[in-house]
Amino acid sequence: ERITGTIIGISDTLYIMLPQVLRCRAPEAVKALGALPFQFWRLEANAAAQVQSCSPSYVSSPSNYMGAQQYRNYVHGGHDLAYQRQPVHATTILCVRKDGKVVLIGDGQVSMGPTIVKPNARKIRRIGESVVAGFAGSAADGLSLLERLEVKLEEHPGQLLRAAVELAKQWRQDKALRFLQAELLVADESTTLTVSGNGDVLEPHDGVMAIGSGGNFAVAAARALIDIPGMDAATIANKAMKIASDMCVYTNSNFLVEHIPANSKAQAPPAT
Repeated sequence: ERITGTIIGISDTLYIMLPQVLRCRAPEAVKALGALPFQFWRLEANAAAQVQSCSPSYVSSPSNYMGAQQYRNYVHGGHDLAYQRQPVHATTILCVRKDGKVVLIGDGQVSMGPTIVKPNARKIRRIGESVVAGFAGSAADGLSLLERLEVKLEEHPGQLLRAAVELAKQWRQDKALRFLQAELLVADESTTLTVSGNGDVLEPHDGVMAIGSGGNFAVAAARALIDIPGMDAATIANKAMKIASDMCVYTNSNFLVEHIPANSKAQAPPAT
């Protein structure tokens, strides 16, 4: 019975630990090891060696180990442990809507820690003829999400809100997509939306919305300018982004702009 119990314990340990070690999540694997009724200190030492290469700041603490069953539920899609999405510190993407015109503007800075590695990245895209989108966060993750949004728009043509909700549902529920570190800002001629991996699909009340590390600065500046007569959406967006780039270290002044013109059908007077 002791041998059988040991074999079962080792298999249960590897069942929990290996997927996380392969994902460079060795600290969580060590927690799983400590939670089992059998203390496999040799296996824990091997996992701790992985910790040094993946997370040098991790401090082993048996008192902080989580329950094995709880951790297994987390690894395989359970909700005992909520996945905490990291804040996005990457860029500033701003959308301004005024007088039927829509402007999406983003900066071009790419940062790795305290270093600027590229000043002219393209972070906004046009999807089809009537949708513009931008992302903040990892480039690969953002582009992957834009591709999935395009697929959803093909499934639901002309329905940006429904496509965004379907993307948010997939992003939240899929075991692979939930780890994507990015955020989307999308707009068409009538709707502006922010889509996040937390399941949020948000629409602004005043036609101004932004994402990224300088988003709050850009939104505040655009809202202050939105009611000034003679300033169109493009002028407001450029001025607000200039203010954000002066205040946010992750945002530069190399802007890329996409426009959606006013809907002529929506602007036409009613027939008599």
